[in-house]
Amino acid sequence: MKIFSFFILLLVSSSIFSQNDSIMIRTIYNEALSKGHAYEDLRSLCKDIGARITGSAEAEMAIHWGELKMKEYEFDKVYLQEIEVPHWERGTKEAGWYKGSDGHLHKVHLLALGGSIGTNGTLEGKLIQFNSLDELKATDPILVKDKVVFINQKMDEQQIQTFKAYGGCYPIRGNGAVEASKLGAKAVIIRSLGLPLDHNPHTGSMHYIDSIERIPAAAISTQDAEDLAKFLSNGSASFVMEMDCRHYPNMTSYNVIGELTGSDKSDEIITFGGHLDSWDTGEGAHDDGAGIVHCLEAMRILKTLNYQPQHTLRLVLFMNEENGNMGGKSYAKIVKEKGEKQIAALESDRGGFAPRGFSCDGSDEYITLLESFESKFSSYDLHIFEKGYGGVDISPLKSEYPEIPLFGFVPDSQRYFDFHHAPSDVFENVNKRELELGAAAISSFLYLLDKSL
Repeated sequence: MKIFSFFILLLVSSSIFSQNDSIMIRTIYNEALSKGHAYEDLRSLCKDIGARITGSAEAEMAIHWGELKMKEYEFDKVYLQEIEVPHWERGTKEAGWYKGSDGHLHKVHLLALGGSIGTNGTLEGKLIQFNSLDELKATDPILVKDKVVFINQKMDEQQIQTFKAYGGCYPIRGNGAVEASKLGAKAVIIRSLGLPLDHNPHTGSMHYIDSIERIPAAAISTQDAEDLAKFLSNGSASFVMEMDCRHYPNMTSYNVIGELTGSDKSDEIITFGGHLDSWDTGEGAHDDGAGIVHCLEAMRILKTLNYQPQHTLRLVLFMNEENGNMGGKSYAKIVKEKGEKQIAALESDRGGFAPRGFSCDGSDEYITLLESFESKFSSYDLHIFEKGYGGVDISPLKSEYPEIPLFGFVPDSQRYFDFHHAPSDVFENVNKRELELGAAAISSFLYLLDKSL
């Protein structure tokens, strides 16, 4: 009889806790949707500051913006974490065009890839086209020497998860300049990593190898890539480009950090956030202004609702994800050297679209925990709770804390690569309600995670 009564008590307690969770999550969503600050905060970040490439005046402004917002929301602690970051500037606006044997010019929409060298004036060379990086690598160097390489590799539109399509094409941007230079090319241009056909070129990081000569690297819009490929199918062409990119010495910057102090487990820290920097085109609205305000709003809501976390919740606005990830790398190193107990991390860096769920880079124990959250979100249209990727900023924590689970916020991805790293990544292309739903989902997830660890 006593055993039976004990199990009844467990069932009743479980039911009460479940009911309390449902009430709390509903309250979080109500706050986000009716009294939310996310959309106005994103407007301010995008319009009052704008694009925030690492090392720029706008990046410095964004640091102060983030610090002031956290103080305005009365987080328990607000401080800056000093880091060293690279400094690359695009310089004056790029120009590019191609011309055939008749001499007619065809101007293209072109952006230098992040980290590229400049052209030191106007650069011209005969074009040679490849449909993939592998095709380029297998080519006789004699055919490539002194030419401008054009890599016209499309993102795979048959991939349902667009990040897989992006991952399949990333090497043409990251490694294209190195592979083209190995074969003697004088420059490389790539088809932008985007799914739609439009005139918006997409920038993004690329790299060099010290032992290989550095050549200029740029992206042209998908529509220009289509037009150029059609032109080349009917004859030869030369390409002319001018870029004024410059590298400067490393400089001091900061991660912006705010905390809600835990009650009985204050020495155990749940880190979450996004990256404050962006590329220097557009306004960095989806990448990653949305992630910044998702997490800022998630913490504000918990504070407003007087939620007392068990563990310390630490919001980090990371600097320099786009071209070095020194914010994430430095953060992981610093907290490890301080002997902190980092028990979990969450990142939002996939845009401000409608939430679909969360992924986890962690052991089976944490995958099971994540899956247990699914029922809590069933009435909020979230359905992805599975093993997957956490995020670039939080990934260095895995090297310092091998057992730590890294969680990634997963919004709908179908439109993300319309705007990613492009001039079109502006505030007007973020939907207010979708942004607010994302903030509510993250705030609710943090609440459940804090209670469960």
